[in-house]
Amino acid sequence: MPRVLWLFEYPTLNGGEESLLAAIPLLQGHDFHGIALAPDEGLLADALHRHHIDVIPWTPAPSEDKKPALLAYRNRLDSIIAQLKPDLLHANSLAMSRLSGPVAAERRVPSVGHLRDIISLSRQAILDMNRHTRLLAVSQATADWHVRQGLSADRVYVCLNGVDLNRFRPRAATGYLHRELKLPSTARLVGSVGQMIPRKGLDLTMQAMHELMARDVNLHWLIIGERYSQKAESLEFESKLRQCATQAPLAGHVHFLGGRRDMDRVFNELSLLIHAARQEPLGRVLLEAASSGTPIVATDVGGTTEILPREIFADLLVPPNAPDALVCAASRLLGDSQLHAQCAIALRDRAVNTFAIEDSAARLAQHFWSVLDAR
Repeated sequence: MPRVLWLFEYPTLNGGEESLLAAIPLLQGHDFHGIALAPDEGLLADALHRHHIDVIPWTPAPSEDKKPALLAYRNRLDSIIAQLKPDLLHANSLAMSRLSGPVAAERRVPSVGHLRDIISLSRQAILDMNRHTRLLAVSQATADWHVRQGLSADRVYVCLNGVDLNRFRPRAATGYLHRELKLPSTARLVGSVGQMIPRKGLDLTMQAMHELMARDVNLHWLIIGERYSQKAESLEFESKLRQCATQAPLAGHVHFLGGRRDMDRVFNELSLLIHAARQEPLGRVLLEAASSGTPIVATDVGGTTEILPREIFADLLVPPNAPDALVCAASRLLGDSQLHAQCAIALRDRAVNTFAIEDSAARLAQHFWSVLDAR
């Protein structure tokens, strides 16, 4: 029974962590068991323990310009591999893939690096990551981006994430968010989900909601997610969002809900999800909303059209950095009950046919077996 060493970067539960956690019980059914290197306090550690995964304490890796610290992390990882002797190493983020590639190669441990971001890489980072046995990209757009940067094309494979179709499913709205927020039953809830960072485009959605709320006083916007970054630009970004939310017509109609552990229920309460990301490898929030039958307006970036093919969901896709287009698409969906219902059904069908977590986990297990068989 192969033992996997899972390598995580942060203590939080964002898309990458949620995607692997959803697959782990099914991977165990494919005879893969293991141990995690991860921060030992926080939501991630709690979730790993619920899956009966032991956690070896691990703190976030340093940025690539801190070479002495990077070397220290690699030395520690090398010692852990020497002690545990895993059959396979799986690095669950791009940064962890960069960190672990040279160590796994030197130790001759079969390894998989997961590419869950579309970002620019240094030449050295590319060399480090090319030392993995195999690299898995969450979308074709992500794979193409990194191959153009220099990652070895014969090492990069696409492995789409999956979603739990039973947990995230269409249900009748109960009004519990209305009661929680003390909103009238006539309020229509529009949601945006993700970290409060510039890449997620909440500032663009803010501009769109300003126009939408000026037209419809019944709209309320729920911002769901947190800001983990301590960078000055991220701090300023959140501050400006909160300041704008105090101005008419937004005042009293914008609700910062922070992180939620009930997203499977939240989606059923929303009339619409707006996802105005400036870049998106394969947005997990889009998978969960689609599976829940929640209509979506999303920017046509990265791997989004691998979830929402243009030929089926043209009404839901808008260009990036275009608040006016967000307004038009959202108005059309909110104002046309028949189109709204048709989109809900089509989105659920798309999730069922393409993104079932059982199929995603089986694909991931097959990649693991292929890497092990190539030893």
